[in-house]
Amino acid sequence: MIIASNFKTNHTRKSTASFVNEVNDFLKSNDISNEVIVFPTATSLDEFDTVPNLTIGTQNAYAVEKGSFTGEIGTTQLDEFAIKTILIGHSERRHVLGESQDEIAKKYAFFKELGYTIVYCIGEPLEVKEAGLEKTLEYVYEQFEGIDTNYENLILAYEPVWAIGTGVTATNEDITSVHSAIKGRIDKPLLYGGSVKVANVREICSLDGVDGALIGTASWVVEDFKQIIENTKDL
Repeated sequence: MIIASNFKTNHTRKSTASFVNEVNDFLKSNDISNEVIVFPTATSLDEFDTVPNLTIGTQNAYAVEKGSFTGEIGTTQLDEFAIKTILIGHSERRHVLGESQDEIAKKYAFFKELGYTIVYCIGEPLEVKEAGLEKTLEYVYEQFEGIDTNYENLILAYEPVWAIGTGVTATNEDITSVHSAIKGRIDKPLLYGGSVKVANVREICSLDGVDGALIGTASWVVEDFKQIIENTKDL
């Protein structure tokens, strides 16, 4: 079971350090073996002394070692903190910041060549969901164009755009139908994301084809995130 927290544009360097250290102590003292990933803001990346199953990743980076790319970070900055895990293809990068599939595929290929663990996000907007499962899968599969799905360090995350931060969670049937279709084509760990919270994380992570969760809002309070881990530790 993989439980991941995406901080998005939340937390500071100080509060991130406190969060990571508290989660680390929780995992260690409770002997929890689930894989846990935290994606802080770029300004909060650091070296942390953590148990092997707690990983710090980056929410984004430019496909470059270093260079003249204002506002971006490259592998030089990530290497300073031994960061080797990256989130690619998140819906907010696609729909808010305008990253095209071509740009996403190039970024994916760059970090694949460097051996990064890639959490690759896919998902559909509401109008596609309302068109039915066939259209949903067609839309989702287009997000694999240019993506090497055989890459050994690949983790997938299905995040229906209409369920992210809205409080609207996909039904169990919604989740299992999409997850089973994707898992039938791509044999990789598949996380679910979209209004996952303390109250529903165990039920969601118990569904067939769900290998964990990528969580936004509900993971930003450390006590809640620890409870989410507690609720899924035996799955």
